[in-house]
Amino acid sequence: MTESASPHITKPRIMVLGVQPGSPPFRIVEIDGQVVGEARTITDVLQVAAAHGITVHDLDDPDVVRWVGGDKFTWTVR
Repeated sequence: MTESASPHITKPRIMVLGVQPGSPPFRIVEIDGQVVGEARTITDVLQVAAAHGITVHDLDDPDVVRWVGGDKFTWTVR
C-alpha cells in the first residue's frame, strides 16, 4: 500500500473529552494533547480555543475538534 492510498487520519488540535460528573457537569478540554481547561457549554470550548489562539469556524469539523463521549450538545452524564 502506498502512502497516497492509505486513509487520511487527522489529529485535531482540540479534543473535548466525555462529560464528568459535577455540579454542574463539565467536559475536559485538551489542546495539542495538553489539558487546558474545563467546559460546561459550547461557548466555554470556543473561549478556551480562542485563549490559545485557535479560531473555530465549524464545531462539527473533525479536523478541528474531536468530541469524545458525545457531541457538542452532550453536557450531562449519561
